[in-house]
Formats: sequence, C-alpha cells, structure tokens
Amino acid sequence: MLTYPRLDPVAIEFGPVAIHWYGIMYAIAFGLGWWLLQRWRGRLGLSAEAVGDLVFACILGVIAGGRLGYVLFYNLGHYLGRPLEIFAIWDGGMSFHGGLVGVVLAVIWFARRQKLPILAVGDYLVPVVPIGLGLGRIGNFINGELWGRPADPDLPWAMVFPHVDRVPRHPSQLYEALLEGLVLFVVVWLFARQPRRHGRVFGLFLLGYGLARFAVEYFRAPDPQLGTLALGLSMGQWLSLPMIAVGAWLLTAPPTPRPSRAET
Repeated sequence: MLTYPRLDPVAIEFGPVAIHWYGIMYAIAFGLGWWLLQRWRGRLGLSAEAVGDLVFACILGVIAGGRLGYVLFYNLGHYLGRPLEIFAIWDGGMSFHGGLVGVVLAVIWFARRQKLPILAVGDYLVPVVPIGLGLGRIGNFINGELWGRPADPDLPWAMVFPHVDRVPRHPSQLYEALLEGLVLFVVVWLFARQPRRHGRVFGLFLLGYGLARFAVEYFRAPDPQLGTLALGLSMGQWLSLPMIAVGAWLLTAPPTPRPSRAET
C-alpha cells in the first residue's frame, strides 16, 4: 500500500504569481500537439499559419467548453447562486465532455473556413488529443484531486490520500493517464497511419475514450455533489455513452453512395 507523496501543485512562484503544474501540463500538451500537427499538415494541404489557427481555436474550445460543461453538468446549483465564479477557472472545475463540444465547434468553424470536410479535419486532429488527456490526468494527480474509490488494502498500488482520509484508494488519475493518454494515443496513432474513410479515426477516438472513461469511472470516486445517478452510473459514465454510440456508428457506417449522373 502506497501513500500519496503530497506533491506541491505550484511549480514556480514569482512573488504573487504562481505557475501550477496543471497549467504547465496543458501548455506542454498544446505545444506537442501543435508540433505534431505541423508535421502532419500535408495530409490536408494546410499552411503553417492555418495549423496555428486550428490549435488556437481548439485552445479556446477546450477552455470555454470545459468550463461551461463543468458548470452545467457537475455543479449548476452552485454557480446559479454565484454566477461570477463561472469565470474563475483558476479555482478549478473543467469537464472533458464540455471541452470536447468546444473542440468540435472549433473544428466545424475551421473546416468551413478552409473549405474542408469536417470529419477529415476531425481525423487529422484527434490523434494528438490523448497527449493532452494523459498529461492533464498527471496534473490531476499532482494536485491530489479526482482520487479513486476505496480499494483492497492488499492491492500493491492502492494509495492513501492523507488530505482525504486514511482509506486505501485506487489512484484513478493514473489509470486515466494510462488508458486515456498512452494507450489511446498509441491505438489511434497506429490506426491513423493508414488511409481511412473520413470519420473513421474520429470514431475510433470517440469509442476508445468513451470505453476507457466508462471503465475507469468504476474506480474513480464520484463527484461528492452528485454521487451516482440512475442505474448507479456516474455523470462521467452517462456523458460517455453518447460518445461510445457515435464512435461505433462512425466506425461501422457504410460509405454514403455517390449519386449517379442521372440523379444529378
């Protein structure tokens, strides 16, 4: 049985300015994502400037969508009484599923601006997304947040989080970093190396993330203000079900037949 090492969430301090490890993880993720997308921009015939526009739009989508998703899905009652706190993103509170919606809107905007198929842009983008997911979960672990449910004390990697209680728990942040980050990156990256019909790579990402998140939620403690919902599922599991369905559909849907000349 392990003990959480009480990591300092602040990496660097300059007087009143504090730079947190969580923010550094996001910065590294966006930097690596930008670098990889620049290397792959030939797939869509994009300019370096266009890739920068896409990354910037996705950053805005992640921040705005992630925050609004957390407010709406996880703590609406609290923020209805304190609406100004919605903008206090430095206090924490982000939702992946909300961030996903924000990124999808960014992709739609970018695809229309560049006159490209929306699903083609999605296929181009999603192989880098697990990098951000994995690093973000490491940031959660450093912050000592999103800990797991109680675990068998005999589990070799069961961990006590002293700032929570003395109960051995699953280090669910590390489970998610492994599954949603490393494993999902390798699977999607290998799949995307071969030419695929538009939407297949995006579908694999949605399906893979949805299944990984649904499974890990059984080891992650539910948000205390929500607990478990209908059928004993957490909010994260309910929000992952549409991802699983859409991902499976994109992976298995037959190609749309092109109209014949007589029909045109």
